[in-house]
Amino acid sequence: MTDGEAPTGAWDEGPFRLPNRTALVTGAGRGVGEGIARALAAAGAAVAVNDLHPDRADRVVAEIAAAGGRASAVPFDVTDAEGLAVALERIRETFGGVDILVHNAGIPDGGSTMVRFGDMPSEAWRQQIELNLVATMRLVQAVLPHQVARGWGRIIHISSGASSRGLALGVGAYGAAKAGSEALMRHLGVEYGPVGITANSLALGIMTGLEDSGSGLLQRLVQSVPIRRLGTGADVGAAAVWLSSAAGGFVNSLASHLTGGTACGR
Repeated sequence: MTDGEAPTGAWDEGPFRLPNRTALVTGAGRGVGEGIARALAAAGAAVAVNDLHPDRADRVVAEIAAAGGRASAVPFDVTDAEGLAVALERIRETFGGVDILVHNAGIPDGGSTMVRFGDMPSEAWRQQIELNLVATMRLVQAVLPHQVARGWGRIIHISSGASSRGLALGVGAYGAAKAGSEALMRHLGVEYGPVGITANSLALGIMTGLEDSGSGLLQRLVQSVPIRRLGTGADVGAAAVWLSSAAGGFVNSLASHLTGGTACGR
């Protein structure tokens, strides 16, 4: 099983099935987003796989289809309002609309630059706010009309421990933007819960995909996690399926920390 794969047969029956549901997963061409897309498809949802790079989205779609799932590639930049509108029209034509939104895209293309706040260029601040807060707002506003009309919807924001814990890593703008989106989810869940829509955040701890520099850092990170392993895309995918399913329907306006027991919120 690769990092992005859902466990075979994990969502084959019962309250975790997602028949007749369509999901849009942003940043789903690799890593955590890929794991979420695979898990939702394994649960029976039709998945619109978004990524900034079309080849990555196409690969994930092909592999989901090979496993018997339904998926379509919708490459676009989540910070581009016009690109989002075009993609949503394609999703409506293909699947009818977005029942489940998972906004996972949150790292700038090429990676984030870690810099202390006092030294941060204003453009770096704007980039994080656009990607991790403004894009969340646009995506939610784009899918809400369909969800309200159906009387059912799931909005899931992929967040980070940096949203609730001070870190001396130079990620202040990222943490602030993630915290803003978590607050938005809490309000959305209260506003739209009465019409059948839930909104939640999944705040991630240390995930796989880190390179071993040979300095022993990776092993030290593993040892800092009580369950002695890093998180995987499949772990996050399982949580997304739960929140999207009938079994998770009572969970609303919550930020859940997927950290393997690592301390958060201090």
